[in-house]
Amino acid sequence: MIQVKHLSKSFSKIRAVQDISFDVKPGEILGLLGPNGAGKTTTMRMLAGFFPPSAGHVLVDEKDLHESPVTIRRRIGYLPENVPLYRDLVTIDFLNYVATLKGVSRRERKKCLGDVIEQCGLGSVRERIIGKLSKGYRQRIGLAQALIGNPSLLILDEPTSGLDPKQIIEIRQLIKTLSANRTVILSTHILPEVSMICSRVLIIHEGSVIASGTPGELEQQLRHSSELAVQVRGTAEGFEQSVRQVPGILAIRIESSKGQEYDYRIIYKKNQDVRPLVSRSVVASGLELLGMQQVSMTLEDIFLRIVVQEEADMKADV
Repeated sequence: MIQVKHLSKSFSKIRAVQDISFDVKPGEILGLLGPNGAGKTTTMRMLAGFFPPSAGHVLVDEKDLHESPVTIRRRIGYLPENVPLYRDLVTIDFLNYVATLKGVSRRERKKCLGDVIEQCGLGSVRERIIGKLSKGYRQRIGLAQALIGNPSLLILDEPTSGLDPKQIIEIRQLIKTLSANRTVILSTHILPEVSMICSRVLIIHEGSVIASGTPGELEQQLRHSSELAVQVRGTAEGFEQSVRQVPGILAIRIESSKGQEYDYRIIYKKNQDVRPLVSRSVVASGLELLGMQQVSMTLEDIFLRIVVQEEADMKADV
């Protein structure tokens, strides 16, 4: 549905976005992940047609946003990080105003507004002044205005920024619901956000895309060994030595112990399944096996490793 080709944006001598390219498939939830100042907001603004790029193209269904801005913008719902609301208006009047700006006909407007109010859970505040509502409700109103006109593409910049934990959960669930028949691109610097909402991750650092894929794919690219968490009970004498004899084992260490219960972390060569032989070592050592599970890299581990490696490569090139 969306193709981004060699997109760049400069402000005077500062290059905020540098030659980024990626595709987004219909129905996909793509997360742009990166620290503050990475270039996420600038990228989102170019995708929404808010900023013209210094170079490159944004194609929506093979139509260039720069060449057909009005036609394509009708298909885009945009929620900026700081939602531009008229706080002295009541909710329904503000949404009616947005519908007018978006060219929704009077005949269609009542149903359109009723739909977005229901989708965003605004029924109880439709007649209340926006300035007197909580930030969570104001964020919902921001989502509602983005949905007016039934866009097929939603662009959400830091959609949970500044919300409390309860409000964050509500907005996350709402985004998942809205994505059922739409393509969604969202930006965030909050790592759990991506793993909880997005089907694919694009990591941006200093204006460039440095990694792309699902969290699982990124883990496979980065991990050169695998880890196994093993919990045992009993007298552990000889267990470590026995495990070290298993082919493919690189290291074993105790993570914690309590009485005669031990938590081990076993590191072994990637793409080898050592679990059967480790289980036999537990039995041979006279221990009870309480648990065994594969240890996955968290998105935080992935993000930090990619960014640290990128910074190291940049220093090496200087």
